[in-house]
Amino acid sequence: MSYQVTLQPSGHSFTAPADETLLAAADAAGLSLPYGCRNGACSVCKVTVLAGSVDHGASQDWALPAEQRAAGKALLCCAKPLSDLVLETKEVKVNRDIPVKTLPCRVQRLEKLAPDVIALSLKLPANERLQFLAGQYIEFILKDGGRRAFSLANAPHDDEFLQVHIRLVPGGSFTTHVFEVMKEKDILRFEGPLGTFFLREESAKPIVMLAGGTGFAPIKSLVEHAIHHKMERPIHLYWGARDKAGLYLPALPQQWAEEYPHIKYSPVLSDATDADAWSGRRGLVHQAVLEDLPDLSGYQVYACGAPAMIDAAQQDFAAAGLPSEEFFADSFTFAAK
Repeated sequence: MSYQVTLQPSGHSFTAPADETLLAAADAAGLSLPYGCRNGACSVCKVTVLAGSVDHGASQDWALPAEQRAAGKALLCCAKPLSDLVLETKEVKVNRDIPVKTLPCRVQRLEKLAPDVIALSLKLPANERLQFLAGQYIEFILKDGGRRAFSLANAPHDDEFLQVHIRLVPGGSFTTHVFEVMKEKDILRFEGPLGTFFLREESAKPIVMLAGGTGFAPIKSLVEHAIHHKMERPIHLYWGARDKAGLYLPALPQQWAEEYPHIKYSPVLSDATDADAWSGRRGLVHQAVLEDLPDLSGYQVYACGAPAMIDAAQQDFAAAGLPSEEFFADSFTFAAK
């Protein structure tokens, strides 16, 4: 059985089989809707069900709390239709000519950027290149069929090697393997590019880039893409971490700010120690944005980091006047054990 799904405010519609997620059905119909993790953990694909009912599937409680379900919210990547639906969601414009591929790659280099962060450089076969949009991610396909998603840190024009930034997660099987077992010339497989976190280049609005921890990776890709294409929209990058080591490439954003008058950089630490000898800004990184920009009504925001940071930023930025359609996010989540 299939159901008719109508999107508001666009008015676009598609048919969704009862045994398929709404995200998969929309994608099959050629409609691009926001998504991030695709496993019910990040809330980037959250929509409002204006009419009809859904089976919420495997959505995680932290991404879709009970009170939000009761208020008509649903996650596209998990929800399946139980009736015809009307959904309120924004649509995104993605270059539909970019194919999603499954490719092998070789570990070219492992570079430790911090005690718990490794930059993994990957080389594709000689006759392959991955076409992607700055900000998108890839999913490593593990031997047991599991997947691990990581954003690409290099910009599309700089694609001799693909680079991802991997933070060691205590108890994480894949990240522990990267830090303790993986070596150069190892072979991996991945699928990509994926995701709808990319620069909306048709806008002329000034940009706030908000990164938490290794959320800097796709932000790096976005900034380097903008620089390469000589975009001069004002960009203010805020990078937050717990301690100084968490700002694992400190010289790079500082270099951008020094070389390009339209780029500003504000590092923020939430739990700086005496050993950090930190004289910079402290507190929550999204609060630093609000201290500088109490009125966000004329901005676009690109945010990447932990779900708690994304949720707090989205809520508080909306209260500061940021239009909901100008908030773009990539929420970093850990794979369920």
